[in-house]
Amino acid sequence: MKPIIQKEIDMPELTTNQINTVTELTFGKKEDAKVCDAIFVFAGTHPGHWEKAIEAYDLGLAPKIIVTGGRSLTGHAHPDWTGRTSQTLTEASVIISNLIQGGIPEEIIEYEDQSTNSLENVLYAKALVDFSITRSLLIICKGHAAGRQIRTLKKHFPEDSSYIPYPFETSYGDIVINRDNWMDSEVGRKRVWGEYQRILHYGLQGHLVAPSEGQLI
Repeated sequence: MKPIIQKEIDMPELTTNQINTVTELTFGKKEDAKVCDAIFVFAGTHPGHWEKAIEAYDLGLAPKIIVTGGRSLTGHAHPDWTGRTSQTLTEASVIISNLIQGGIPEEIIEYEDQSTNSLENVLYAKALVDFSITRSLLIICKGHAAGRQIRTLKKHFPEDSSYIPYPFETSYGDIVINRDNWMDSEVGRKRVWGEYQRILHYGLQGHLVAPSEGQLI
């Protein structure tokens, strides 16, 4: 079944102010990394999911890692993902394997491997989080998905928890997408506009914290 909101959608002509608004909503607030209670890894097949988690742990930014991900029903595996031809390997299992190969102690990793989308990443991971001692999360995700995924956490996790983005840039072929250049390429515009539309849609569905009127174009 196709997703209700496609990942790539043709973007209309936007003003500079509108582009800035879309950037802020989809990429989220720009924040400096800081020490958190745990690293939260959203599911995915891009090497950035484990590379940034390893980097954050090695920098001492958190003492434990929470990994999410079963098999996505809508996404296409990154060409470097070792499990892309398997029907049994979950995204969590591949991420964890690479974390361990990167020197992360297995005993500090917790995971769920049944989710198929970002909402389920959050809902299924709730059972792994002791909110009495875990009050802040360092979020590993694609840069242009950070706004949507952190809004999903804020909707379903305690209001007084904090979420610090620790995103990675995403490449599509030779094109690298980040918050400063996404508007300069066709794939960047399609991907980010798709994220914008998904935030609007899933906000109306109650899956995430809906943007306020002032955050819309």
